Amino acid sequence: MKSLENGLSRREFLSNTSKASLAVGLVGTGILSACSGEVKGDEKAILATSFTQTPLAFDFAALEPHIDAQTMEIHYTKHAAGYAKNLGDAISEETVDTNKPLEDVLAEVSKYSTKMRNNGGGHYNHELFWKVMGPNAGGKPTGELAAAIDSSFGSFEEFVSKFDEAAKTRFGSGWAWLVVGADKKLAVGSTPNQDNPLMDISEFKGTPLLGLDVWEHAYYLHYQNRRPEYVTAFWNVVNWNTVSERYAAALV
Repeated sequence: MKSLENGLSRREFLSNTSKASLAVGLVGTGILSACSGEVKGDEKAILATSFTQTPLAFDFAALEPHIDAQTMEIHYTKHAAGYAKNLGDAISEETVDTNKPLEDVLAEVSKYSTKMRNNGGGHYNHELFWKVMGPNAGGKPTGELAAAIDSSFGSFEEFVSKFDEAAKTRFGSGWAWLVVGADKKLAVGSTPNQDNPLMDISEFKGTPLLGLDVWEHAYYLHYQNRRPEYVTAFWNVVNWNTVSERYAAALV
């Protein structure tokens, strides 16, 4: 799979890969949900999530040296693919209407089984993870997102420090997040295992803009037990264009 070139916009890519399976509608939190049918409104489709695994937008080796090819291949084809498959099984077992968006299922995940919680969360988290990274990325955000980060955290550097702390100090396995809260302000936090801020059982809530997987399978082949090095390296592959698009959509 080839990397996305600058000439191919995220909007075009999402439209091309999603038309057959997604329809977009707003849910109560401002999240744009994925259902069956046509995508409506490319500007907001950035927040849509399918129940099935979407193609990776770059080669497995595209994020080296920060994330190695072997880790990417195993992570995407084994771990993430497993969550997608098991989510499909849980949906069938619990007779979930797949016209109902994944975000809605997560918002009331306490009504479902542990299998649905773990695999629905794992699938959503990884689908987001692949989208907020890319080759020739990194640096700093610009525009409205940059201004919001400065307003919420004081500076980009202070935001990075808080995010790093959330990622490095998450005990065991889990995720670190940048979210937009119900008050439309930015916040940083973490969740255990494959939980995420969309879930009604989560103590940390919001619309995810950026997520970092800190399970050992995400970094151990290259970084071994040096999670802080992996967290620091992550900033070299963050696709701020995607994060900014998610921020704009979350404010609607």
